[in-house]
Amino acid sequence: MLTQVKVHNLTKAYRHRLLFRNLSFIIPDQSVFVLLGRNGAGKTTFLRILCGLVPASAGQVEITVDGKILMPQEKRTHLGLVAPDLELYGELSAVENLEFFAGVRGIPFSLTKARDLLDFVGLRGRGHDLVHTYSSGMKQRLKYAYALLHEPKILVLDEPTTNLDEDGVQLVDSIIERQRRRGIVIMATNEPREVSYGDQTLSLDTAESGNLA
Repeated sequence: MLTQVKVHNLTKAYRHRLLFRNLSFIIPDQSVFVLLGRNGAGKTTFLRILCGLVPASAGQVEITVDGKILMPQEKRTHLGLVAPDLELYGELSAVENLEFFAGVRGIPFSLTKARDLLDFVGLRGRGHDLVHTYSSGMKQRLKYAYALLHEPKILVLDEPTTNLDEDGVQLVDSIIERQRRRGIVIMATNEPREVSYGDQTLSLDTAESGNLA
């Protein structure tokens, strides 16, 4: 099942403040795309447009899976998101969070799969602990479990190794390599180590041209 993201003349402005203009590029299947830029350049906004959470001022993002262009309501089926502003529910356990998010996505919930995912992200034995007892690094690991719950074709990462220790960073390495084999990774970062993941990079500091490196 081939996946492609095509960005065509994408522009975003808030009132009189232009974030980026006329971005045009294609992200092919089995690749990692890295978005760069200073704070406030629009990296997170771009990711939110991609996920259908924020409208563009002009232009479009076209996602194709197995030859079919996805309608806006179909995107959540194929996108997984890890971001600092992604809310987890502290009064629920990790398993309960995953069950809730499965319901939001409209996918069946499997306790066995949830436990396997928690084991994979390094939360073995902590699935029934309330999330408010988690450290910031543990919460970041849980976000990865949530993003991978429905086996997305496109994994969207905003500051992917935030709050993670060295073991957590290695986990992200393995997730990115696994996702590259099955689809696309799109990430926003300025960390040199994370930039090195990219098959393509784009800096929003020179966003009007939208030239890829």
